[in-house]
Amino acid sequence: MKKLFLILFTLHSSLFTLSAQQKPDGPFKCIVTNQEYNVFLRLNLYEETIPIPGQDVLGNTFGYLKKTTDSRVWIVTGVDISKDGKKASLEMVNDYGSEDLNAELTITNDSTYVLRQLEGSTIKVAGKNKWIKLPKELKFLKK
Repeated sequence: MKKLFLILFTLHSSLFTLSAQQKPDGPFKCIVTNQEYNVFLRLNLYEETIPIPGQDVLGNTFGYLKKTTDSRVWIVTGVDISKDGKKASLEMVNDYGSEDLNAELTITNDSTYVLRQLEGSTIKVAGKNKWIKLPKELKFLKK
């Protein structure tokens, strides 16, 4: 099962690499945080250069969403950046491969990003011995 997931993940990622704009240091190459839910996004939506901590077998990705106190992540597997460079459509999957979703990341100003979960699973993170669902719209600040 893991082998199949890895093959599908690699194939899917390579297809969406073609749609990402090549811009090495744009606004979608960053780390943004949300203090309320203690989560962050580490991103390079222009090319797959970001390894998942402790999960080297997955190779480099466009980025991930992670809670600072947990090892589980939501991986960005596909990207489409708008022509104006202010929005990115994201395809994300949890690190087990059991849940996925489509989301939109919008830059509202130089330091504020908004992640909107559009369709698919709801992002959940671990907290206090239970799963915590993140809101459908979540604000992040650039570090």
